[in-house]
Amino acid sequence: MSVRAKKELGQHFLVDENILGVIGRLAGLGADDVVLEIGPGLGVLTTYLADRVRTVHAVELDRTLEPQLRERIADRANVALQFGDALRVDLQTFAPGATKLVANLPYNIATPLVAESLDGLPHVQLWCVMVQREVADRFFAEPSTKAYGAVSVLIQLVAERSGFHSVSRNVFRPRPNVESAIVAFRRTGLPDDFAYVKRVVEASFAHRRKKLANSLELAGFDVAGKALPDVRAEELPPQAFLELAETLR
Repeated sequence: MSVRAKKELGQHFLVDENILGVIGRLAGLGADDVVLEIGPGLGVLTTYLADRVRTVHAVELDRTLEPQLRERIADRANVALQFGDALRVDLQTFAPGATKLVANLPYNIATPLVAESLDGLPHVQLWCVMVQREVADRFFAEPSTKAYGAVSVLIQLVAERSGFHSVSRNVFRPRPNVESAIVAFRRTGLPDDFAYVKRVVEASFAHRRKKLANSLELAGFDVAGKALPDVRAEELPPQAFLELAETLR
């Protein structure tokens, strides 16, 4: 039975297995790895991972894919499959010991999923994700560029980029209308009280056209009497937001 990708779920199934070697290289897969995969789809990447690592924890939202997916992984006892929304599932409980997140992420959850995983999955040390090229560029964008935003700051406060590979549209079915890329990054640390830092960063970028103080005030922060830079959020480098968070305390 053929499976039709659901546009509303941002599905683009990986069909060209040649790209798997690139993912494997950028993810630095090893026999002892425990990997979390989000959106396994038809299981092409899942089986590749399962043949190379100790355990794969896979989370899929679309129940209609279950027959094909279970059939594909039937002889891989090291795959744990759960159906649910990755943005709502307790991933840390589902994937205990996972130190790598490797996935062809559905387009519509890529940014929030990665942002939430930075502190929500503190044991993950490496991310290797296939996303829209525009999203991949945003992850490690530099200040004062159009792509630079809250997710750029958050990722760069936690990780450094270790790999990048442009991906042809032809590796997917249906063929997407946008370019894609694989981006890999390694954890360098987690700032103290990252949840608060995240609030400050997101509030700072909530009104991009406004100066920093105005954007923060509109988000409910008390900025009266605080010595804040007279700039827009996009002009500040990532590390400056740690100082900003301290000032706002």
